[in-house]
Amino acid sequence: MSGVSRRFDGAQPTVAIRSVDLTIERGEYVSITGRSGSGKSTLLNLLGLLDRPTSGCYELDGVDVDGLSDRQRTRHRGRTIGLVFQAFHLLPTRSVLENAELAMTYQGVASAERAERAAAALRRVGLSHRLDARPPTLSGGERQRVAIARALAAEPSMLLADEPTGNLDIVTGQSILDLFDELHHDGITLVIVTHDSDVSARADRQVVVADGQLHEVGTAPHPGPGHRHAATL
Repeated sequence: MSGVSRRFDGAQPTVAIRSVDLTIERGEYVSITGRSGSGKSTLLNLLGLLDRPTSGCYELDGVDVDGLSDRQRTRHRGRTIGLVFQAFHLLPTRSVLENAELAMTYQGVASAERAERAAAALRRVGLSHRLDARPPTLSGGERQRVAIARALAAEPSMLLADEPTGNLDIVTGQSILDLFDELHHDGITLVIVTHDSDVSARADRQVVVADGQLHEVGTAPHPGPGHRHAATL
């Protein structure tokens, strides 16, 4: 992101994000924190191609996304971003395997390949024994693991998680964070948006959003595989 701003017009126009410069390198583990109303949710939507900036440039995986149509943006998001939400967003009447296939369905991946990739992702998150289960029969931690597997199965360039432990108890939340550590060790690019300082501290690099502006907290001394030094904000 270079000079990215997001203004919301109305009776009282609001600038939620102000001239943001942010570089995330392949293989990094970045946390983004901020108080309610700080602009971190707006930044999440911009990073995830769920919203468009009012000004500035956003290049994602080598593509300048600002000039893309809505359909092109949706297609590019499906190829490059795995989204994990606090509320899981699983279909209750579909099996765990079918839920893990959903992102690939919209990409037009063939049925046999979808099943193979979804099963592999579920094995990766420790759920190979629950492929035929329905979400209502799963624990909160298991449902979040299905959501992570759904994102991973699409083989994205970046995993973007929004408050991934927000609906989980402490022990279950720690197990999800341990899984993120493993994924990072495998070289996956992780961006976690959270209000929890303990969750944020697990990342190599911590960024705070305050009044629509970004502030770098620091970078851990031992980055994972594939990490390159990122430009400062």
